[in-house]
Amino acid sequence: METADPPSPLVPAATQAQGVDFSTLFDFLPIGAYRSSPDGRQIRANPAQVQLNGYTHEAELIAAMQDIGRQWYVEPSRRTVFRDLLERQGYVRGFVSEVYRHKTGERIWVSENAHVVRDAAGRILFYEGTVEDITERVRAEAELRRRDEIWKLALESTGDGVWDWNLAEGVARMSRRCLEMYGFGAHDLRPSPHSMDQRTHPDDKARMLHDRRAHLEGRAPSYVNEHRVLCADGSWKWVLARGMVISRDAHGKPLRMVGTHTDITQRKEAEALIWHQANFDALTGLPNRRMLRDRLGQHMLRCDRERLQLALLFIDLDHFKAVNDTLGHEGGDRLLVEAAQRLGRCVRASDTVARMGGDEFTVVLPELREVREVERIVQAILREMARAFHLGDEPAFVSASIGVTFYPGDGQTVDDLLRQADQALYAAKDGGRNRFGYFTPALQEGAQLRARVANDLHGAMQARQFSVEYQPIVALASGEVHMAEALLRWRHPQRGHMAPLDFVPIAEANGMIIQIGEWVFREAARQTQCWRARLDPRFQISVNKSPVQFHRADEDHAQWLRELAALRLPRHALTVEITESLLLNPSPNVADHLLTLRQAGIGVSLDDFGTGYSSLAYLQRYDIDFIKIDKSFVAGLAPGSNDLALCKAMIVMAHQLGIAVIAEGVETLAQRGLLLEAGCDYAQGYLFAQAMPAEQFEDWFKQPRA
Repeated sequence: METADPPSPLVPAATQAQGVDFSTLFDFLPIGAYRSSPDGRQIRANPAQVQLNGYTHEAELIAAMQDIGRQWYVEPSRRTVFRDLLERQGYVRGFVSEVYRHKTGERIWVSENAHVVRDAAGRILFYEGTVEDITERVRAEAELRRRDEIWKLALESTGDGVWDWNLAEGVARMSRRCLEMYGFGAHDLRPSPHSMDQRTHPDDKARMLHDRRAHLEGRAPSYVNEHRVLCADGSWKWVLARGMVISRDAHGKPLRMVGTHTDITQRKEAEALIWHQANFDALTGLPNRRMLRDRLGQHMLRCDRERLQLALLFIDLDHFKAVNDTLGHEGGDRLLVEAAQRLGRCVRASDTVARMGGDEFTVVLPELREVREVERIVQAILREMARAFHLGDEPAFVSASIGVTFYPGDGQTVDDLLRQADQALYAAKDGGRNRFGYFTPALQEGAQLRARVANDLHGAMQARQFSVEYQPIVALASGEVHMAEALLRWRHPQRGHMAPLDFVPIAEANGMIIQIGEWVFREAARQTQCWRARLDPRFQISVNKSPVQFHRADEDHAQWLRELAALRLPRHALTVEITESLLLNPSPNVADHLLTLRQAGIGVSLDDFGTGYSSLAYLQRYDIDFIKIDKSFVAGLAPGSNDLALCKAMIVMAHQLGIAVIAEGVETLAQRGLLLEAGCDYAQGYLFAQAMPAEQFEDWFKQPRA
């Protein structure tokens, strides 16, 4: 914070000798002036210096500034350099440093002039000097250097073509590299900017001229543009053009502009590939989910402008998994490709067919005049998908289920339409597949109810809203009861008792069934231990296990076994009930899980037998202890009926394989008699008892029964 020449810049020696008081000059200097001690203390400061440091009064600054090197200079070493110069040559001039505006801490740049004042013996009394705030100048110079460095780098970049445009003469010269980039020789192009402008791609030219003009007119700091240039061989090359005006006349009119051309063709091709991969399905070449959303949004805006409507079709291929299992994923992929082609043949040129993923497709039908157009296209899709796919030696067959929704009638956003079309699709699937369905408010209400139930499930376990009830399984020949089925119950705080069919599928869909299933197992295991001690040492409880639990790759198959061991329950104390569908095309997780259960002595019961898809072969592959005849067969039992014939066939087949049979849904004595006569082993149903809480079950068990 010091610098000057002898004699003092504040008070000339000749004037001092005359004894003139120059305090007024000191106070009114427009730049800062000061005196400081060699040890770094502030001794004097004029008003400009006080203000520069953010203070109001000189005394305030002097009191605060006790160590100039540490408190003022951003780099304290600058004080050492400054002092060394002063003491070596007696003065400094134009000493530039970054300092703090002391009171506020703001960084500024200053230029100092100072000199040393000594006594008659040559000892330093103090330094005195001036300080000028040059922050704006430093910043401006830094900006100029930055711009110079940018263009120096651009012009010297290896491989770039350089051009130099003399605007006053209308002459543009290109470097040899620039000409070679486009396949031209030294004399193939006229030295004029228009010669290159004429070779700019028509789609890019307007933007290129706009960007260049913006810089020439001073509205942009530099000229930067990407465009295509026609090469000598007729191909198009993408270039990045950069330039800057380096000379203007007194009125600001540009005189000279220099710049570079960089070949970015490969980068543009890579960007195009990335864009295509991000927006189109790699297998079928159709637009993907992202592109669909973009196009759907654009069509919706047009509907708003022109008062049109559109339809969104959500399409799922029925039984596609069976094709994958039979022909492998390669065969499945070939089917998807052909399915995409068939969809394309069913729609209009203005329509969009997209693949959402897996075996799901969507179709956007814009600019609809009447609904009959939609039905015609939907029926064509159903016919096309139902035709055989010739992918190998044997034809493959699938069908399609389609959900349809309309804009603006059904929804107002892209997400609304996708959600509603999906709801309509699954309503069509539930209706038997190979059909289509329209979205209705009832579907929305059902979806909202499922969403509310799913949300309520998350707190139900912690709130202890679940309970387990037990339904007796009766030995038909003796009437004995030493088995029961554990059944989950949910008492909802607002909806009351909810049927399992109303919440178990939802728990399976959101994964909550894992936690719930483990809790039911622990409750049933504890109850089994209790009843084997109280009611019958042979007592056995069966527990339903969801397919979701079997298909989990991270499922700890041994967890149940450890819990049984902790309760000291013997083998065959528990049975796991599974569905027939689980045994169809099982994953390795299913097979491993069943094997673990069997090795631990946990029984396996096949629930709802006869309602699935020909799983009879799996009765031999897996060790099954029980099959449970579905109540739909039991309900129709009568002498000479088909249901009776089917029940007898199931019982004979099971016994031949060493499997016991349980009939479900027995409600009448006649049904019981026919089942007993057919050789059925066990039964459960309202004829005997409904499901009961554990305490009520014990009371029922102790009562005499016919």
